[in-house]
Amino acid sequence: MAGKKQFDMNTALDAAMIQFWRAGYADTSVDDLSRATGLNRSSIYSSFGDKDTLFLRCLNRYAVRYGDKYDAALSCAASEPLAAVRAFFDVTLERIADPELPDGCLIAQSAMAIPVLSPAVAAHARQALGFQRLRLRAALKAGRLADLDADAFAVHAAAVNQSLAVMSRSGASPAELLAVVGVTMGALSQALRARN
Repeated sequence: MAGKKQFDMNTALDAAMIQFWRAGYADTSVDDLSRATGLNRSSIYSSFGDKDTLFLRCLNRYAVRYGDKYDAALSCAASEPLAAVRAFFDVTLERIADPELPDGCLIAQSAMAIPVLSPAVAAHARQALGFQRLRLRAALKAGRLADLDADAFAVHAAAVNQSLAVMSRSGASPAELLAVVGVTMGALSQALRARN
């Protein structure tokens, strides 16, 4: 049928997201996106807009996909805060261990590229990082940590989570990543015991 798109938008978005994730925003050209999605340049522009617009859609897609998993992991924080934060880290560790996905994290990678991103894309990357901290803070407050402790552990856990992605991209072993999580979980366990 004339004028009807002959490709699946979600499949194309996933392919573009993986390309950005694997190579980064600055090192991904429209030609790279064309090869990854199987779409010609004009189809990319007419369907998704320019590179920045497509990247924002991919960043949103990634943030929603993993944000939903993080929310599910943290859902038991009021009754089991330690288990909730461990489940939060498990989402990241499972993503890192998935051989079908690139190493690292699209959001962490985007945050490191902020100097070369357009102001709109840079603001979006900062916002995505902020959501992770807010999500953790809400869970820790639900677990009855005092405001200052919840704030401090939220910042710390978000930083650890992003560092897991960076470490995995640089070749850290699963045992090393688990050791990093273990130190954080030990400190959080002490803080939770001290609140009683």
